[in-house]
Amino acid sequence: MSTTKPMIGLAVGGTLGLLDGLSGFLEPSLAPLMGSVITFSLLKGLVSGVAIGFLSKRVHSMPLGILAGVLIAAVFSMLLILKAGMALFWDIMLPGMLLGVIVGFATQRFGKQADTNSVIDTIPVSPGQLQK
Repeated sequence: MSTTKPMIGLAVGGTLGLLDGLSGFLEPSLAPLMGSVITFSLLKGLVSGVAIGFLSKRVHSMPLGILAGVLIAAVFSMLLILKAGMALFWDIMLPGMLLGVIVGFATQRFGKQADTNSVIDTIPVSPGQLQK
């Protein structure tokens, strides 16, 4: 069974987003906000991962896939920065762009294209239907 590029993006992006959110425990000033930090980092990873995966279905070049991953993750990171404040620009942008690089690479390297012909191959046909 092959895993499609959007599913690879979802799995890798969600995992990295969760790890990014959990890294907030290293900053004591974020203690009262940890619930929202983890939630928004996870959502950023999931949404970025799926978007990168769908784009990777169209782009079949490793450098373009990684560049697209960086750009998509940077856009979602910027949305979080606008909510959190510009003081946290690099604290949010750098891990987000790293997530984009890793997800862009993973979707290009490990994701498979969805096989649309496999459904047609499994339809049973009787010999009488072939003669019509």
